[in-house]
Amino acid sequence: MSIVVTTPTGHVGSRVVRLLLQAGVRPRVLVRDPARLDAAVRGLVDVRQGDMTDTAFVREATAGARTVFWVDPTPHTDPDPNAASERTAAGLVAAARAGDVERVVLLSSVGAELRGGAGHIDALGRIEESLDATGADTLHLRSGYFFSNLLMSLDDLARGVLTTQFRPERPMAWVDPRDVGDVVAARLLADDWRGRVVQGVHGPEDLSFVRVAEILTGALGRPVRVEAVGDDDVRAALGSAGLPPGAVEAVAGMAAGTRDMTPEQPRDVLTTTPTTLAAWAYAHLRPLLSEPAPAQPRSAGGSAGAAA
Repeated sequence: MSIVVTTPTGHVGSRVVRLLLQAGVRPRVLVRDPARLDAAVRGLVDVRQGDMTDTAFVREATAGARTVFWVDPTPHTDPDPNAASERTAAGLVAAARAGDVERVVLLSSVGAELRGGAGHIDALGRIEESLDATGADTLHLRSGYFFSNLLMSLDDLARGVLTTQFRPERPMAWVDPRDVGDVVAARLLADDWRGRVVQGVHGPEDLSFVRVAEILTGALGRPVRVEAVGDDDVRAALGSAGLPPGAVEAVAGMAAGTRDMTPEQPRDVLTTTPTTLAAWAYAHLRPLLSEPAPAQPRSAGGSAGAAA
């Protein structure tokens, strides 16, 4: 069983690699810097060193694979993230069209089904369409909002503030990236799915940001309150931070475009994963915020983004 894993050092990819090894599979991993791989697994995987934006490298590194797990590596800060994401996926799409790759598991996102108006998530929708047109078997895993996105808000959380561009009272899918990795590994190892498949990965329950703040208050042992920020305020803050206009719209558009949507995949036994936000926050956030809670001045900024 030949399986290729991209972004093997990320939150999801590193979990996938470890599970494949435990299943007796030696995965082929695409990585820019092999030194970033976990030392415990470095000698157990087939390392292909290169740049995923290099189409020739991707074609060569994925050739002959039964299944490729593709995670778009494009940073939101790219001057034109959507175009960059599509260019980066072009090598994989070409390999699938040529029959060099039989199956692709794509890490997509809730909102990709909108096919427009959702910032950088739009690129995932277009990659879905490009892969579907190749004739290869394709599985699109549309994940909810990653718990790990909270790691980008440590300064605010240290002040007891959770800023959001989403509607504070509206529940949405939240998920632990480790659980996403579990679903990915299960699908990579399964050999009986064919054609085009779409599956949501929604975490154990839908959560509003108000509820998230309540959960974090308990897990962190410090009060956390929600502060909503407007789309224009987010754009202004991103622009002031030096992001080019394309990146500003790609970031701000993710929350703006998905805040009122209901995921195409309903919550059911296939989309629900086990790890709670409380457990994740206690294990991952609490150690980073272990100092006594400081005074809580009003936050002036915020961040937005959906899982990718």
